[in-house]
Amino acid sequence: MVSVLNTIDTGHEDMIHCADVDYYGLRLATCSSDNSVKIFDIKNGAQTLAADLKGHGGPVWQVAWGHPRYGNVLASCSYDRKVIVWKEAGPGDWTKWYEYSNHDSSVNSVAWAPAEYGLVLACGSSDGSISILTANVEAGTWDCKKIPNAHTIGCNTVSWCPATVPEPAFDQRPSKTNLAVKRLVSGGCDNAVKIWKEDGDRWEEEKRLELHSDWVRDVAWAPSVGMPRHQIASCSQDRRVVIWTSDDLVSWQPAVLHNFDDVVWNVSWSLTGNILGVSGGDNKVSLWKETGDSQWICISEDTNSASGGAAAQNSFIPEQRTL
Repeated sequence: MVSVLNTIDTGHEDMIHCADVDYYGLRLATCSSDNSVKIFDIKNGAQTLAADLKGHGGPVWQVAWGHPRYGNVLASCSYDRKVIVWKEAGPGDWTKWYEYSNHDSSVNSVAWAPAEYGLVLACGSSDGSISILTANVEAGTWDCKKIPNAHTIGCNTVSWCPATVPEPAFDQRPSKTNLAVKRLVSGGCDNAVKIWKEDGDRWEEEKRLELHSDWVRDVAWAPSVGMPRHQIASCSQDRRVVIWTSDDLVSWQPAVLHNFDDVVWNVSWSLTGNILGVSGGDNKVSLWKETGDSQWICISEDTNSASGGAAAQNSFIPEQRTL
């Protein structure tokens, strides 16, 4: 059963659109239509406001923590067309490390690549494009590449393919030749889920997955923990969640997890990749698990953890990011 462990009064003055817990489960970042990003220390069941970051000129849609090997780094994206990377210079001293403003419309999603690839950030925008920002940490500079026209009308969400290769004893895949290639998945207003791969100095569309009949609101590539396959979850305004499965990254098989009562805003995998959290406009958070015969069953549901709409996003993330 999903249960509420703690409730935090963030002090935001408008709707909260995203909440993300850091790698160690000790800090919570939130963002809101009040244009602000807030960071809380959440140790020992208590919460303390550590930073109130002002830098955006519009609603902030999403925040994402970077891997701690690169320091305490947080990315945020906003309706103001900007992406800001914040860095903690000292205890409680957060500064704007980098600002990217090369999109023509709202930036809706940010996602950090697996740490093995370096400090790399993907950004999806309503202008239809996806930007890939790569930091040279030692020099403090950033390199920017763009995937133009990634989604007609707009890109709503991006998620990275895991870099971790399963142990050889557990790896039943016929080949590892493609595993070193950077890949990400995106979803957009063209109702499509697309897989992109890096080819030299550019990114190309590798696969277009079509089953949704309305805007794709979120995608999530499942972690690779000894599993001999890849899985992607996607959700849409068509009220469906689809699980895409592939053994070779070439052929993908879809399975509709469930038809919900309202738009589904967010999907999020557990650390082990065997449980999927789903939240949406029905004010519910549900957890789903695959059975031995490849059927998906709801193992838990809670109607008190989501406030509906975009505010329900990332409601499953705090549990999965905690070590």
